[in-house]
Formats: sequence, structure tokens, C-alpha cells
Amino acid sequence: MTITDFLFKIVRKLDPERAHLLTIQALKLGITPRYSNNSDAALVSEVFGIKFQNPIGLAAGFDKSAEAFYSLDKLGCGFVEVGTLTLKPQAGNERPRVFRLEEDQAIINRYGFNNDGLSHAVKRLSKRVKSTGVLGINIGINKDSTTPIADYVEALRIVSPLADYITINISSPNTPGLRDLQSSEKLEKLLRSIEKSRFENEGQTLTPPILLKIAPDLEEKEIKEIVQIALKTGVSGLIVSNTTVTRPSFIKGNRKSEQGGLSGPPLFELSTKKLAQTYLACKGKIPLIGVGGVDSAETAYAKIRAGANLVQLYTALTYRGPCLFKSINDGLNLLIKNDNFRNVQDAVGIDAKYWADKKILN
Repeated sequence: MTITDFLFKIVRKLDPERAHLLTIQALKLGITPRYSNNSDAALVSEVFGIKFQNPIGLAAGFDKSAEAFYSLDKLGCGFVEVGTLTLKPQAGNERPRVFRLEEDQAIINRYGFNNDGLSHAVKRLSKRVKSTGVLGINIGINKDSTTPIADYVEALRIVSPLADYITINISSPNTPGLRDLQSSEKLEKLLRSIEKSRFENEGQTLTPPILLKIAPDLEEKEIKEIVQIALKTGVSGLIVSNTTVTRPSFIKGNRKSEQGGLSGPPLFELSTKKLAQTYLACKGKIPLIGVGGVDSAETAYAKIRAGANLVQLYTALTYRGPCLFKSINDGLNLLIKNDNFRNVQDAVGIDAKYWADKKILN
């Protein structure tokens, strides 16, 4: 047993939030294994005009304040998305606010965008050199914001020089009223404002690709409306999906009734169905990142075949440990070659119709 495995077993016995905070501290100190992020051209992709050494990334929510990017980048993932970051520091919701559902390998959280604020994150990320891996920055709004659109535009302006791509998070279930921004009228107003600010700032800095993260609890009609607005307003990609407020009947964990967003394997089928519906609505015009319940090469490959150009995970990392990215990429490479694909992008969307029509067990 390695020292990393030993420490991981100890941390897993702690309260989940304390375990998370200690993990971030360990990463900051460099107490982590290092894995290559690729060994085969079959996994290399160019998406949003960015070269990814492999398609498996770390989702937002793990490195909330951009404290551990440099160590996370060495775990073998193709990209790291930090945040969600807000303009002002924010404590988040009252504790306890994160709960393990051990039997389901799942988590329920109601963190509420707890983070150090953009100014602290910018200081940390300004030291980044371009030789490091792909960095996404996920931005949101403070709970007490009275000017959400202006706040998103300002946050975008601040992080643009630092990010390879930026995610607009309008789908967390733990900030009151945030998901209302997914409605057609409010979403178009937000994205038009962002589009306008990008043109105004283009003389100062090249604005990176803008992605939109949506919820898994949307109806297909709502997804189609979001896609049409994204196409009209220059959005570079969509992330499908955030956590769900639904509770499938098959989950067993004794904390399943806790309020908050559910992540992990119980979210896999729902989020994959919504991903496939989004893929079919996009008709290949917008690249997609698939998130929700990914914990193996097989589930990552299913996301890709359902329509994802790239894949993200978070919850599985807390259960499986830091070797997970390497394990998934090794397995994904074999799956691609067994299906006679030259590159992972050749498999994107081939099962979209199946997943879009699939009946989900609730």
C-alpha cells in the first residue's frame, strides 16, 4: 500500500466536508501521486479550439477557490475546472451541508458556492504558466446579488485573461433563484449581455470560449430552447449536467432525504439522457461536456457515445481516489480501439438516439 492509499483510507473515515478540506490542503502541499495525462493519440482531442491530451476532466466544485490546480493537473486528467467562483467571498450555507450516501457511492450537497472570492483566486492563478494543463474557470453569483447579469459580466472580465475556457454556472440548486436564469427570456438577456461585453473587451484581451452549465432536471422542450439561445448568442459549448434535486426511488443511503443536489451513480442515467437530448438538439453545432455519475471507463465511454466531446467527474474521485483518471483513460483507450475507432471523437453521439429515448428508472 502506498502512502497515498493509506492517507486516502484515513481521510475517507472523516466527516465529508472535513475530508474534502484536508484533501485540498494535502494537494496544496504536493502530497499526491503524479500520472501522465496521456500516452496515446487516440485520446487527444481539439474541442472549443483547445487541445486536450485526454477527454476526462475534473468538474467544478472540487477546487472551489482555485487553491490546488497545480497538483490536480498532475493526476492524469485532461483538464481541471475550478470554482464556482463569485465576485465576493462567500461562506456558503450552514453546516452540515454535504452527505455521503455510501451504499449508492453518491453525495448530496448544499454547499451554496462557498469560496474565497475572485480576487484571491486571481492571485493564485496569475502564477500559472501555459505549460500546465487546460484550465476552466466556473463563475457564479453571490447569494445576496441584486444584479446577477452585471455580476456575471464583471466576473467574466476578471477571469478572461487567466482561463482556457469559462463556464457560466446557472444550474446549481443551492443558490436561491439561480436556476430561474435557465428560462428563455432571462437566459437570452444574460447571454446577450455577455456577448456584448466580449466584443467590447476584445481590444484588451482575447476572450476564451464561454460554456453554459445546465441542470439535469430540465424538460426536453426547455433544453431545445436553451440550445437555440446558445446558438444565437455565440456560446461555445454546453455542460450537461449539474446535480439533480430529484431522488430516484432506488437510492438506499439513509441521508437521501437531505436537501441539496444529488451526484454520483444515481444521476448517471438521467444526466446521460439529458446529454443525448442536448446533442440531438445541437445537431453537432455546439460541443458538449458530459457530467454526472461517471466512475469508470465504461460510464465515460457511454457519455461520449451519448454525445459528449469531453467528460467530467467529481463524486467518484472522493470514493475511488487519485488513481481514477489514469484508470479511466487506460480503459477508455481499450474501448475505443476495440470498437475500431481511430480517435475518441469518432465515437461521439453514436448512441444519442438510444439514450434520448431511454426510459429512466425513477
